[in-house]
Amino acid sequence: MEEPCGAGAAAPLRGDAEEPKQGSVLFLGGNEVKSSAVVKYSSAPPQAAFARLQEKTDLKLPPANWLRESAKLGPAGTTILGNSKKSKPFSSFGMAYDFIDSVGNDVDVVSDSENIKKLLKIPYSKSHVSMAVHRIGRTLLLDELDIQELFMRSSQTGDWTWLKEFYQRLIDQKWQRKKKSKEHWYQKAILSKFLYYSINGDGAAQPVPSTSKQHQEGPVAGESDEAGRASWPAPFEMPSSLSEDPGASNQGLKNDFVRNILWTFEDIHMLVGSNMPIFGGGRYPAVSLRLRDNNKPINVLTGIDYWLDNLICNVPELVMCFHVNGIVQKYEMIKTEDIPNLENSNFSTKVIKDIAQNILSFLKSNCTKEGHTYWLFKASGSDIVKLYDLTTLCEETEDKYQNPFTMPVAILLYKVACNMMLKKNQNKKHYGTIRTLLLNCLKLLDNGRHPQIIASANYMLSELFQLDEPKKEDSADFPINGNSDESYSEEEEEMPDSDENGSYSNSSDPPDDNKAVAIIKSVGELSVPEKYKSVHRIRPSCAFPVCHGTEERCRLVLNHVLEGLKSVDSSVKKEGDLPAADPSTPIPLKYEDESTSGGPESLEKQMALFLDKMGSFQKGKHSSQSGMIPGSWQYKMKLQLILKSSRAYYVLSDAAMVLQKYGRALRYIKLALQCHDTYCCLCGSMLPEVLVFLCQCLTLCGDIQLMLAQNANNRAAYLEEYNYQTKEDQEILHSLHRESRCQVFAWATDLSTDLEYQLSVSCKCYEAAYEILLFSNLKSQNPEQHIQVLKRMGNIRNEIGVFYMNQAAAVQTERVGNKNVSTTEQQLWKKSFSCFEEGIQNFESIDDATNAALLLCNTGRLMRICAQAHCAAEGDYKREFSPEEALYYNKAIDYYLKALRSLGKRDVHPAVWDSVNWELSTTYFTMATLQQDYAPLSRKAQEQIEKEVSEAMMKSLKYCDVDTVSERQPLCQYRAATIHHRLASMYHSCLRNQVGDEHLRKQHRVLADLHYSKAVRLFQLLKDAPCEFLRVQLERVAFAEFQMASQNSSAGKLKTLSGALDIMTKTRGAFQLIRKDLVAESEQISKDKSPAESMSVNDSPAGLNKEEVLKLLGIFESRMSFLLLQSIKLLTSSKRKIGGTNEEEAVLKTNKQVYSLLLRATANKGLSLLERTELILSLLEQLAPRNAEGTPGMQ
Repeated sequence: MEEPCGAGAAAPLRGDAEEPKQGSVLFLGGNEVKSSAVVKYSSAPPQAAFARLQEKTDLKLPPANWLRESAKLGPAGTTILGNSKKSKPFSSFGMAYDFIDSVGNDVDVVSDSENIKKLLKIPYSKSHVSMAVHRIGRTLLLDELDIQELFMRSSQTGDWTWLKEFYQRLIDQKWQRKKKSKEHWYQKAILSKFLYYSINGDGAAQPVPSTSKQHQEGPVAGESDEAGRASWPAPFEMPSSLSEDPGASNQGLKNDFVRNILWTFEDIHMLVGSNMPIFGGGRYPAVSLRLRDNNKPINVLTGIDYWLDNLICNVPELVMCFHVNGIVQKYEMIKTEDIPNLENSNFSTKVIKDIAQNILSFLKSNCTKEGHTYWLFKASGSDIVKLYDLTTLCEETEDKYQNPFTMPVAILLYKVACNMMLKKNQNKKHYGTIRTLLLNCLKLLDNGRHPQIIASANYMLSELFQLDEPKKEDSADFPINGNSDESYSEEEEEMPDSDENGSYSNSSDPPDDNKAVAIIKSVGELSVPEKYKSVHRIRPSCAFPVCHGTEERCRLVLNHVLEGLKSVDSSVKKEGDLPAADPSTPIPLKYEDESTSGGPESLEKQMALFLDKMGSFQKGKHSSQSGMIPGSWQYKMKLQLILKSSRAYYVLSDAAMVLQKYGRALRYIKLALQCHDTYCCLCGSMLPEVLVFLCQCLTLCGDIQLMLAQNANNRAAYLEEYNYQTKEDQEILHSLHRESRCQVFAWATDLSTDLEYQLSVSCKCYEAAYEILLFSNLKSQNPEQHIQVLKRMGNIRNEIGVFYMNQAAAVQTERVGNKNVSTTEQQLWKKSFSCFEEGIQNFESIDDATNAALLLCNTGRLMRICAQAHCAAEGDYKREFSPEEALYYNKAIDYYLKALRSLGKRDVHPAVWDSVNWELSTTYFTMATLQQDYAPLSRKAQEQIEKEVSEAMMKSLKYCDVDTVSERQPLCQYRAATIHHRLASMYHSCLRNQVGDEHLRKQHRVLADLHYSKAVRLFQLLKDAPCEFLRVQLERVAFAEFQMASQNSSAGKLKTLSGALDIMTKTRGAFQLIRKDLVAESEQISKDKSPAESMSVNDSPAGLNKEEVLKLLGIFESRMSFLLLQSIKLLTSSKRKIGGTNEEEAVLKTNKQVYSLLLRATANKGLSLLERTELILSLLEQLAPRNAEGTPGMQ
């Protein structure tokens, strides 16, 4: 049984004798030539010692075992031992297929050992050389091109006539078949008999009648002829057999050698096929056996032949049997290294090495086009070696399939590419080489004849482009000049053969030679060391194309996918046109799923249908409308191509999303899902990775629909992007429609103009993705995907919840006159609440505390909207804070507190934490304000209300952070100041209205004073609240007046008055701010500019409220006038009684002066607001020094 064996290991079927010597250096004839041989494969039996024939044995008589199959001689036993010097025309391809790893990369030459020997003997031999040369990567394949055999066939079949005409025209005007002499067949026959005798020592020679002898020798000759003829395949009248099985042996592409050897000769690596029989015996465990006519001395050609055979097979010794006229005379043993020094057969091994290097350089420099068949030809007796490009010559006949090498070359290119693709350890540096191999393969193939290989090659080309790699600079994706030594350019094909080959051609050549690619003018040149170098540096076009972006990369993928789909579809169409060949195979019926043929009624129904269909895929229902048979190559290939296109469209959609081209993104994801739909229609069972990819597609579709909903203002542009389609996309879609209606995902990919519909479609996409992960048990295997889907579900439910909440708020705003809450509002609340609730569950299930807190916060806001809706209509003065309002506000507070509990601490997410705190503070503040302003006195006692208001205000203060520096700090300070002001006002009011309990009154007085002072301190920090500051100060003055009314002593009253006036003087800062705003406004008006443009006015959030200022100014003037008058009265009366001090006199004088000015001013009604403000400021300036210096105690 034949069994390949790895490099560096002996073939299992060979004895120790043939253990390869890796890297062994042989010193031959005094010249050092490095040679090592590694047996890659051997079908030879364990070596047996050869039988030494007795002298006088007559080799003309056949042995009993002659031409019978012999294990000792291997598979070549029934032929003339395969030592016929005749090699099959595709022998190198058979080897290349078996050792695909070596092709295109490590090995320089793949050939029969006979061809190698023939090439190395060119300078010594007058005989003709005719070889076909093919390039695969950096490997050259050499095969004998037997012109005579070929033209014999041509005259019978009409093939190759173009080459025959060319040959007769350019090379040999009078070509005719040369018959082999009788001597040739005689020598073959006695060699064959000699070897059979040598393996069968016991078999006595048997006399054979002469007629029988003729009969025996005849078939030998005929067999050789027949073998040669049969090995040439017809030019592929029936290519389908090959396309079905690329390695088909019926094309003569078998590896028929007894052994395949990786032979390294100097720096040349060759994969060589050899059939030389190797025997055991003698001093060495391995010998080769030769038969020589004693009357004919060994010549140089025979010596080289023997030496190379032994080198290639790593055989250290040669056994020579001499005969005269077929009668055995004697045996002689010769060491391999002694062969170059034999008498009459002297040759230099160095020269052989130079010849090998020169020929290889010559071929490598000129056989540059992959896929082309080159013909190396030397006419018999000529010194000129010519190289022709047969592919170019053949193309002139308009049928490339007239060249029988076309298919084997195409398949080899394909196989080498496949092999490189399969190697997982090969990184991207080989992608350029693989791509070039496949593109050159496709150039040789015809879609009508080889759809499978074309589809497969295109699929592999699409696979070279990594679609799912991380985003990075695209230019760095692939090395631009990777492995340049094994690169060869496609551009090369467009260029005429340039003068780079000039060293091989001569402008003075006869015109007949202009068809030759290159010429060696004299075989003697081959012996000159380094005469020919590979000067022709082939351009590194194996470089992978540099894609300047994701879109370009995906477009290249889709281009290859489309070509593959066309091949598949065309082959299905052809097979579909024919009647069913096999009656047992049922004809697939074309039917449509009725459940999806109706119009879309509702999103839920379509979702249910989709999920039902997804479930059915799991059970294995599938059908192809085009009639592809499951399991056929078309079926398998189309599945792969469709999946690849789906991935490409997904990547395009994702890229469009990044660019915010949402219409384009939706178009691409629609195509991706249509591809997926077709895949589902064809595929019996969904692979987990395909389902995960479907989840990714649906998730991206959900993202796109959400972005479309959020960017409704660009709808026209998105619609235009969505409706545009390239020809390529249309053709791919056409191929998809052959298998499926592509409507399963229509609900997800329509571009709607309705915002609510878009949001719900987005939500359904995420839900579908989640359902797939659930029912296919992929959740645990893809935790990241699961988390992403749940996160998006939470987010979209928040978006929908907010949408319904805003709608409810809008309905509430429009509701005029009707106090009752409408059912529409209630429905919207329910929808919004259920969305928020589901979203919170989604986030909590993945421990996303921050987002859960945000949704709880939004639910709180919804509760506040519900509370606001229960307010009675404005204008009803009897309005009270209702229990419904209290209920919803308390619910809102509960949700905000839950949000804070969800976060745990501020460090988790400071911004969200601060936001929730602010909302919570606002809710408490709103509730307290409403209770204070619309006290529910019909249900609760005043004291209870005051207690609740106080508690709510204090809680609002607790969650109002005035110290942390942030954008919200001024708002917090304003809120805190307002709370203190409101509390102070409440305690002030209590104090006015309360009678009795002195302890409580004192407590209220203290609290009012405390809160007023805190409010003042906070308002002072704000530069945009002068009116609020004024109001608080005026209330403090009123509070002082209220206290003064209950005082009896003049000294006490005077002290309180002094304190009240001091409060008034401290309002200077507020009046300065008011004046600044008024000045800026008047300047703007004087310049005829809008006040809105004034920076000063706009320093405050809402500008200056003039009505408010006028009102406050009026109160301020009256209170100031009253206080000054009271002060004057008290100071005057105390002066009369006890005589005033100098200080008091000064104060009295100032007060009188200020009072007088104030009275005049208030009497003058013509003063403007600005003038009145400036007057107040000047009066306060006069009062201030006295209060600052004179009565420091009266603060």
